[in-house]
Amino acid sequence: MASCWWRWRRCCAWRPSARSPGPGSPGRAGGRGGWAASRGQSQVWRPKGLRMSQMSYFNLVKSLTSAFPNIYSIPRFHHTTSAVCCHSKTRSGEKYTDPFKLGWRDLKGLYEDIRKELLISTKELKEMSEYYFDGKGKAFRPIIVVLMARACNIHHNNSRDVQASQRSIALIAEMIHTASLVHDDVIDDASSRRGKHTVNKIWGEKKAVLAGDLILSAASIALARIGNTTVISILSQVIEDLVRGEFLQLGSKENENERFAHYLEKTFKKTASLIANSCKAVSVLGCPDPVVHEIAYQYGKNVGIAFQLIDDVLDFTSCSDQMGKPTAADLKLGLATGPVLFACQQFPEMNAMIMRRFNLPGDVDRARQYVLQSDGVQQTTYLAQRYCHEAIREISKLRPSRERDALIQLSEIVLTRDK
Repeated sequence: MASCWWRWRRCCAWRPSARSPGPGSPGRAGGRGGWAASRGQSQVWRPKGLRMSQMSYFNLVKSLTSAFPNIYSIPRFHHTTSAVCCHSKTRSGEKYTDPFKLGWRDLKGLYEDIRKELLISTKELKEMSEYYFDGKGKAFRPIIVVLMARACNIHHNNSRDVQASQRSIALIAEMIHTASLVHDDVIDDASSRRGKHTVNKIWGEKKAVLAGDLILSAASIALARIGNTTVISILSQVIEDLVRGEFLQLGSKENENERFAHYLEKTFKKTASLIANSCKAVSVLGCPDPVVHEIAYQYGKNVGIAFQLIDDVLDFTSCSDQMGKPTAADLKLGLATGPVLFACQQFPEMNAMIMRRFNLPGDVDRARQYVLQSDGVQQTTYLAQRYCHEAIREISKLRPSRERDALIQLSEIVLTRDK
């Protein structure tokens, strides 16, 4: 198990545990480096040495920058096996504020309001549609949306109020996200999510699809009520991206470099697009400056990609009780995520398994062992750190506020979460 080899530390570091590290673990490789940063800029990892055997990682990630210069750009990224600390200091001079506690000020009654949007007379359809809106989640996306709304409002005219339309975006984002989960569970034939049975397992696939459609239609009606055509266009893009991302997930690439770019594009469309465009939508509602709109979008994009990268790491390192769903689920679905793609650099024999989507007996177990014996988990974590550093760099351009600093803290929480 990965937990036998690695221990996730609070300062975003992978360190060998007291037990013997597995083959290819970071404790066995050389090279130490350090962080260098100037005020207001993201930190850059500068290793003192880079082995020739590590160059394939550098070339792989470097190729991604040229493949997607605008949407999937990655800051300079170097493979290293040293522990890393990614603390960033808030710049407003205020004390650390729990982003979730701060964000919930504007989200009281969130799930009750969502259920009001689901005006359904049929009892069974009502139960299905409200099933995941039980208030037990952290509401990660709505929290980001309301914090971004306040940060942009303060930046624009020092207004500390969240507009009703901005709060509506938080509800809509959660509804779109939940609808996509219902549909994903049908496609993946998933049996558990958030620690309980999925909609499709309780009510069947056909009814689950209809429930997802109904949630999405209710979100669309709420969006139309806002009455801002620019915002409607922005969030409509999210729905298109979700569909295109799902299609990308159904395919695979033979070329290794194309495969990683394919993976990042899928990650953006399925996960990061919703966060990025929701952040942009509230910035449009609160501030007329296109520069601020781009800051909000870039923050959401980078945090969203980092969130999914860590999610892919946790699929190998967390137990099913922590995740609320089975681990190694992606391999069982035939998906090659970041840890797998990085592991391929050390174990080329995995390429054949990727192309056949791990469908032969023993493929899933062998692929999992290859990942745990490689630097795949660590490499994916470092890549997530780079995205979070870019998110911090973007949001730091806004005027100092508790909400802005909470968004900085939230980007670090993304890296340290264990579920």
